[in-house]
Amino acid sequence: MRPMVCDGAMGTVLYSKGISLSRCYDELNAAMPQLVKEVHLAYIKAGAEVIETNTFGANIFRLQKFGLGEKVRELNLAGARLAREVAGDDLYVAGAVGPLGLRLEPLGLTSREEARAAFREQIAALIEGGVDLIIIETMMDLNEAHQALLAAREVGQFPVIVQMTVQADGNTPTGTLPEDFARSLDEWGADLIGVNCSVGPAAVQETLERIAAVTDKKLSAQPNAGMPRTVEGRNLYLCSPEYMASYARRFIQAGARLVGGCCGTTPEHIKAIKTAVRSLTLQRGRASVEVLSRPVHTMPPVPVATRSRLAGKLARQEFPVLVEVVPPKGCDATKEVEGSQYLLEKGIDAVNIPDGSGATARMSALTLAALLQQRAGIEVLLHYSSRDRNVLTIQSDLLGAHALGIRNVLALTRDTPQYSSVLESAASEVDAIGLVTLLSNLNRGLDVGANPLGVQTAYLVGASINPYALNMDEELRRFQSKVEAGADFAVTQPVFQVEQLASFLEQARRIAPHLPVIAGVWPLTSFRNAEFMNNEVPGISVPPAVMERMRAADSGERARQEGLKIAQETLLEIRSLVQGVQIAAPFGRYALAVEVAQALGASRTATSAPQP
Repeated sequence: MRPMVCDGAMGTVLYSKGISLSRCYDELNAAMPQLVKEVHLAYIKAGAEVIETNTFGANIFRLQKFGLGEKVRELNLAGARLAREVAGDDLYVAGAVGPLGLRLEPLGLTSREEARAAFREQIAALIEGGVDLIIIETMMDLNEAHQALLAAREVGQFPVIVQMTVQADGNTPTGTLPEDFARSLDEWGADLIGVNCSVGPAAVQETLERIAAVTDKKLSAQPNAGMPRTVEGRNLYLCSPEYMASYARRFIQAGARLVGGCCGTTPEHIKAIKTAVRSLTLQRGRASVEVLSRPVHTMPPVPVATRSRLAGKLARQEFPVLVEVVPPKGCDATKEVEGSQYLLEKGIDAVNIPDGSGATARMSALTLAALLQQRAGIEVLLHYSSRDRNVLTIQSDLLGAHALGIRNVLALTRDTPQYSSVLESAASEVDAIGLVTLLSNLNRGLDVGANPLGVQTAYLVGASINPYALNMDEELRRFQSKVEAGADFAVTQPVFQVEQLASFLEQARRIAPHLPVIAGVWPLTSFRNAEFMNNEVPGISVPPAVMERMRAADSGERARQEGLKIAQETLLEIRSLVQGVQIAAPFGRYALAVEVAQALGASRTATSAPQP
């Protein structure tokens, strides 16, 4: 196969023509077809022999964000036909297929089957529209690339190029090495294996050489025009056409048979690349590079009972008592440190810290957790939510938290927004199940891409459960998934209905007979507080009998005493059902939480703990 020149960036040129970044560029195939054709024609005039359709994000998941989920076939058909019309019969049209824009299981909510179906829908429309080949590109996750490749093979027999995107070190953003993804894509039957986007020509060159050392497949390279620089609010790519062309020659010498460009490249870049390719005399053989060899070993997890004091207490069935400490507004944690010292003196085993308690200027839960362990000397259960965090941020946070001495983490998709003052974003790359999986991998010495770290964490991993979920079958299904992902214990929402808790636990223990459960207890402070909990806090239900007791007490000290009495009664009732308790301290009233715990008396041993 002789070297061929692909086109450059579609989005870069459309943006230069005044199309806002907030617009769905794939919709332009139907809304502004002439503009899309102009971009294709500019690349053809520059010398491109392969042009990609304007369909990078035209899958159902990305289109749904623009309210266009029902137009997958329409927009892909339009994109393929526009490119075919401009290319004619002499040039090749490649159907562009980008990532879905979400995480696949086990880190995300989307199953492999759902992902493959989405890719299949898009690819089928592109083939129907007349493309000659498919380019699966800008893939960060090798598992997602695999599903896209499988989908293409299910649609029909045609050439398929798979291009991963890498960082400056050559690894994908999820940490997969070039040697590893090249071997996998070769085994799975990709016709060409390549790299595109994210980095400039130099990093792509180094990555290609590493790929070439482990596969005989032909390669492809479509780098960005360097790394972008922000100038007056705009991202500018500063690699000159001549610089890009010089690297195109090197790509071909490394084994590439398709060269082009990604973000920041223009028809001027492609024209220079075309000239360079024409002038190149191919030499036999490829560049030599030493193949990285590394053993891939999963480290055995640290025994659960030794991971923390809390883990030991649960293992010995000592019924640990935890009290909630909410991160302060601002940067002064004096009250929280002093409160934790008080709790420790009163025999409280640990404090739990909610994550993201309101969209206000509060200290991060992770920071407070480290402060309390260091200054108050009390162990901490860190609530950690995947909300508004990508997996790389999560991984960095958790590695850092472990280095700071935190050993107990409750994995959440979204902590209860009890103190929220503004609208919160629902963005998250992974849910609680994926977060448990990530923690379990770190405990086995693996990063988010399942690559060995050489070290391991020793987290006690918790999972939340809601005994009062509206869809109980779904709640139990998710609980089972969390257990299978590696959860070591579970924590319930605040309990007000003991009979319903008992019914739920009976079903949960069929899934995980020996998994310790810590129950939440919330001492109500007034009838108004009870109304708020019952009506505005997701996952919490206050029964009519409790509401009536708080109504009769109304407010003030009488209401506080009634709420305390209800919490103590609840604690004694659930004592035989669970292995520990997590007590809220409304409005920072730590003494109230201690009074609740005192209902247990001196006996917090295994004698009354439930037997599986």
